[in-house]
Amino acid sequence: MSLLAPYACAPADSRGRRHPEPAAPTRSAFQRDRDRIVHSTAFRRLVYKTQVFLNHEGDLFRTRLTHSLEVAQLGRSIARTLHLNEDLVEAIALAHDLGHTPFGHAGQDALNACLKSHHADSAGFEHNLQSLRVVDTLEERYPDYNGLNLSFETREGILKHCSRRNARRIEAREPGGVAQRFLASAEGQPAQQPGLEAQLANLADEIAYNAHDIDDGVRSGLLSLDQLDQVELFAQYRREALLQHPGLNGRRLLFETIRRMLSAQVYDVMDATRAALALAAVDSVQAVRLSPPLVRFSPDMAAKSSSLKRFLLQNLYRHPQVVDTTQTAQQVVRGLFAAYMADPAEMPQAHTDRFDQLESSPLAGDGATAKPERVVADYIAGMTDRFAAREHERLIGRAAFPA
Repeated sequence: MSLLAPYACAPADSRGRRHPEPAAPTRSAFQRDRDRIVHSTAFRRLVYKTQVFLNHEGDLFRTRLTHSLEVAQLGRSIARTLHLNEDLVEAIALAHDLGHTPFGHAGQDALNACLKSHHADSAGFEHNLQSLRVVDTLEERYPDYNGLNLSFETREGILKHCSRRNARRIEAREPGGVAQRFLASAEGQPAQQPGLEAQLANLADEIAYNAHDIDDGVRSGLLSLDQLDQVELFAQYRREALLQHPGLNGRRLLFETIRRMLSAQVYDVMDATRAALALAAVDSVQAVRLSPPLVRFSPDMAAKSSSLKRFLLQNLYRHPQVVDTTQTAQQVVRGLFAAYMADPAEMPQAHTDRFDQLESSPLAGDGATAKPERVVADYIAGMTDRFAAREHERLIGRAAFPA
């Protein structure tokens, strides 16, 4: 790793782990976090959790696993140039989707509605919060504690969004911890940001999914290159590719255009962030936390990125074929939730045993017992697309998706 900048998160200065452990002899705290994430059960499940297109729709569409790897690659490249901590960026990137449900955002929305309709005071379902719950509580790999016992800085980066209501729950369990920044302004304190590595992983996530949703959209036949010419960011680099390679077409033209788009966004983030760091004159992690967000696009690139997101929302995510599949996926999640709540014995005993166990998690205070609806939600959220579909067929008696 290159020499860290003074405003980068240094492992030696980490705020530590919830359960103190001796340092590893050959790995930094953040390298150790990354390794624990890669070896976790939740990480392996990401290979069969999909993004826009579900698992049965094709083998070459992005999954949560390939997406997380792409985010890590982009994040490390930018971190290296800015002299930030590459290992911390990678750990956050690899863990940021561990709590995602099967069937992408459709599953998340359905599970959130199930929890809120079942219990008026429910914390609902937030996938960032569930990712934190996975690494803090649900993984069972160590003899002395639940979860992966990750460093504060990695956990902070995983929780990139959180409702104020749920932030209060976390703050009650962990005063001044990973949720404190979501409450600071409401409590009359200066607004706070996470470290630069967390900010970078968040923006790398946006860059990655915009690019690969274009690729998957064209592969599926729901988007065309001509259609994408409505998007300035795509059209600009398609023209450049054709100027340098006249006659280029099909997949090669698409890949070259996306490659140029990615490169332009990466270099833009590097330049815009350098300028923001110089203007803010930050010289420490604490100064970063008290500054506005510093990892950013330039205004021009931010506008182009927003335009691309609007295009994808209207033309891909709301495409009738995607909407139809989304509605079916939500029916599967609702059906699973209802079936397990009606007869918890349909779940493996390891899950029903948790009904009476005390737990310390991002959704409960120390000494609280796991509520049945939360245990059911944890079980469903941990499913892959294909396992959820098979379970639904077993419980309901019919297949939701075509074979």
